[in-house]
Amino acid sequence: MSKKQFKAESKRLLEMMINSIYTQREIFLRELISNASDAIDKLYYKALTDDQLVFNKEDYYVKVSADKERRTLTITDTGIGMSKEELENNLGVIAKSGSFAFKKENELKDGHNIIGQFGVGFYSAFMVADVVTVTTAFKWESTGADGYTIEPAEKATAGTEIVLNIKENTEDDQYDEYLEEYRLKSIIKKYSDFIRYPIKMDVKGQRPKADVENEFEEYQEEQTVNSMVPIWRKNKNELTQEDYDQFYFEKRYGFDKPIKHLHISADGAVVYNAILYIPENTPFDYYTKEYEKGLELYSNGVLIMDKCSDLLPDYFSFVKGMVDSEDLSLNISREMLQHDRQLKLIAKNINSKIKSALLGILKDEREQYETFYKGFGRQLKFGVYNDYGANKDVLQDLLLFHSSKEKKLVTLDEYVSRMSEDQKYIYYASGESIERIERLPQTEMLSDKGYEILYFTDDIDEFAIKVVAKYKDKEFKSVSSGDLGIEADEKDKETAEEQEQNKELFEQMKEILQDKVKAVKASKRLKSHPVCLSTEGEVTIEMEKILKAMPNSQDVKADKVLEINVNHEIFAALKDAHGKDQAKLGLYTSLLYNQALLIEGLPIQDPVSFTNDICKVMV
Repeated sequence: MSKKQFKAESKRLLEMMINSIYTQREIFLRELISNASDAIDKLYYKALTDDQLVFNKEDYYVKVSADKERRTLTITDTGIGMSKEELENNLGVIAKSGSFAFKKENELKDGHNIIGQFGVGFYSAFMVADVVTVTTAFKWESTGADGYTIEPAEKATAGTEIVLNIKENTEDDQYDEYLEEYRLKSIIKKYSDFIRYPIKMDVKGQRPKADVENEFEEYQEEQTVNSMVPIWRKNKNELTQEDYDQFYFEKRYGFDKPIKHLHISADGAVVYNAILYIPENTPFDYYTKEYEKGLELYSNGVLIMDKCSDLLPDYFSFVKGMVDSEDLSLNISREMLQHDRQLKLIAKNINSKIKSALLGILKDEREQYETFYKGFGRQLKFGVYNDYGANKDVLQDLLLFHSSKEKKLVTLDEYVSRMSEDQKYIYYASGESIERIERLPQTEMLSDKGYEILYFTDDIDEFAIKVVAKYKDKEFKSVSSGDLGIEADEKDKETAEEQEQNKELFEQMKEILQDKVKAVKASKRLKSHPVCLSTEGEVTIEMEKILKAMPNSQDVKADKVLEINVNHEIFAALKDAHGKDQAKLGLYTSLLYNQALLIEGLPIQDPVSFTNDICKVMV
């Protein structure tokens, strides 16, 4: 019996296969089981046209057996088997797929679809085996790139048996794991759980001895270790909420109970099935660099990727679940996806379905949505801000902010629907908490006029809204903005007159504060408070605080204006000092400026001087 050589190109390809194409050795078992499933499917299709063949699905299976003493792993199927010519063509020529040829020659129906495409998956066995033996009517045997032999064989049953002689352990690699029952079951459940035929193993265990207390006996029995029929291929009417929740827990998508599931069966430009979950709670690492987004990706029931990140945009990275499609273009190792039209279509469709589901929860299950938003609202706002606002139209209707009037979370649409005719802007106030914002002096005038204010308590809020810019043609305006866009009334005229009459006082206060403020002026917005800070330009005080806390902040500053309440009794003291005592004016100006900083939650540059100034006033 002479050894046959792989063709030169095939030999080089086999070396690449073993060393480069697959990133995880455990993939070999997925590939061999997929081939076994294909062999049974071929027998099924042959039975459709051959009256002599009767196909009873119950009679067909794949079996995985490990022998630790002999260091062999055996994969057996009851499929169609291979002739000598097929062994020669399919295993002697690498990258020639018998399954792919079969698919082209036969019209596949009844929901079956041959898995194999490239004719290389079989050779992944050499990543873990020194010798691979394939037995049908003939025996094919190879040690890898050196070539193979084919000789007649006697096999009592139909189908194919593949025996892998598992490599010995090395200092770096432990091959023993592929002889361990628990490890093999784990790999099967991970990649091949939804192969349509039973995958059987001889499982060892212990059970109590009959009529003997506290004694156990070992046993071995054949068990089916895969689920076979995936939940996503079942009719939705057959499934209960408990079934979907159980799938969520079994797949370890999370430890919480999801607030919503989506079962998608798409049959259009691209065919796919998906089950998606919107979780209730954030994973512990969700807002860290370690968190990895993505959906499980299956091709015809076989797991291709644990986390396919291309199926989800970053702003919906909290979604868990899986997608199964027969239309995907896979690369040669079936580990990574080619970035093709089908993938983009599926991702676009899923994105639309997730948004619709969230809007539905927001409309019909408000309490549930607010629970979800508490954990993931920040991610939606980051989605608005990222990519220069490219996704703001997708996300803006999903945002919630606390309302000064409603005393609860409201949408932008709800806010706009309540705006009075004379209100030009959507007003907002930023701060560390709702309680702190409610005490801001800048909100007084707007509240007196009955205008609703949105409270921004998250550091991303104001940045996101700056990107949104407008909602239903209404611009956003900070309560600290220099111009609130409110029409002048009699009080405003009085303020303007005071500004002109005390121009010299305000200019002198500005000189005292130097570049700490851009100007000092009479306030239109203050009612009971003596002083506050407003801003000019795009950078607000709250944005300044956030930016300064970041690395490499480059000392970004808001253009601050110190506003004085001319109707407050402190103003009389300022005017009196201006005319009589310049030192006292300097003292009062410094105190008012530091008071304004404290109101905004900004640090005082010199706390010691501030406390000394207070003492001077007291004595």
